[in-house]
Amino acid sequence: MLFHGLSAFPITPMDSEGRVDTGALNVLLQRIDTAGADSIGLLGSTGSYMYLSRTERRRAIETAAECLGGRTPLIVGVGALRTDEAAALARDARDAGAQGLLMAPVSYTPLTDDEVFEHFAEVARATDLPLSVYNNPGTTHFTIGNALLTRLSGIDTIVAVKNPAPPAADMAAAHQATKAAVPDGFAIGYSGDWLAANAILAGGVTWYSVIAGLLPEPSVKLMRAAQAGDTAEITRINGLFEPFWTLFRDLSSYRVIHATANLLGLSPHQPPRPILPLADGERVRLQAALERLAGV
Repeated sequence: MLFHGLSAFPITPMDSEGRVDTGALNVLLQRIDTAGADSIGLLGSTGSYMYLSRTERRRAIETAAECLGGRTPLIVGVGALRTDEAAALARDARDAGAQGLLMAPVSYTPLTDDEVFEHFAEVARATDLPLSVYNNPGTTHFTIGNALLTRLSGIDTIVAVKNPAPPAADMAAAHQATKAAVPDGFAIGYSGDWLAANAILAGGVTWYSVIAGLLPEPSVKLMRAAQAGDTAEITRINGLFEPFWTLFRDLSSYRVIHATANLLGLSPHQPPRPILPLADGERVRLQAALERLAGV
């Protein structure tokens, strides 16, 4: 059941030289743990994994494992350009206390299906931890189609997928197509916070959530409403979240969530350069979005 339920993805607060602020990270993790999320996704895209050295990634994992003490399962992103580096990161995650792995096919040179398959196969062999396939074409510029996912699901430790949620009108058909491509029990989950509730209603078992990494309490309420099939409550909570969803679509969730952490006093750090912080006018919109969520 590791890759089921609400998986909250916090930022990894770091200074301008890429050193993890373990104190600020602990605060974020404790909020998620207290709110009752089903897992924590450390070092995902929101967690800036591609901006951190191997040493700093290891520090972040060790910090999280100590903070959580096994209460909330820890899933760790291990994506890297080179296969040997990703395998080494997987072993680091295992040794530092992770319960599961998440990996995207990061690339510079465009990859083929066979190259991605071999990449995942070698990383999967590096540990016995369960691994979720991170299908993130918006960032990696590679789409893991259902034919490739069928092949990957034949690897013993690959047990889940994190797909981008399609629009609501396409959700049911897309989910059924993915379900037909993988074995029974394979955990099909979705990202894309503003579409996640519909993805769960359509049969998805996991919401991999950016917003839950920073605002876990209302996110847990939205996920529980989706799991219960309570469409009225979903509509109500999504309506309160809508200013955030608009900001995510307009500015990217990565920029918005770092600015939100600043506004809430949870992290003093800016996103790593070359990413720039939000402009003053955008922060005004963000403050209004936060105030609206008081009604959840």
